[in-house]
Amino acid sequence: MAGRTDTASRLIAAPASRLYQAMVDAGQLLQWLPPTGMTGTLAEFDPRPGGQYRMTLRYDDPAVAGKSGANEDIVAARFLDLVPDRRVVQEIDFVSDDPHFAGTMTMTWELVPAGDRTEVRIIAANVPEGINPADHAEGMAASLANLARFVEG
Repeated sequence: MAGRTDTASRLIAAPASRLYQAMVDAGQLLQWLPPTGMTGTLAEFDPRPGGQYRMTLRYDDPAVAGKSGANEDIVAARFLDLVPDRRVVQEIDFVSDDPHFAGTMTMTWELVPAGDRTEVRIIAANVPEGINPADHAEGMAASLANLARFVEG
């Protein structure tokens, strides 16, 4: 059975080429992708179709329980499609013993030019049932806000 699909979008005052670069460069990605209240590290990063990365997200508050460990979430991701300045598609698996977080989520980041700005659309398909919809919406919105601050500032 397919899981739910969550979406988010934001109009950002930057060209699609700048946004795309922020998504496929490891150093830049770590500066904006972790939602507010988290920091990230990458164990590997190979931005090409068939390439992969492994990111550990740690909660700033040590009391917050993570999906993968005491206060961390580990994601194993594979790049499915990269269209420069237009789209990044990834398969995401959460490293967790909890079956509520099992399954592969597909995340599509679309970049749609809108005059001197770009609409960034996130489509998360097959979201694991253990991810609270409100928390996921908040996390995606935070990542988009972080991305906007990163490229606009």
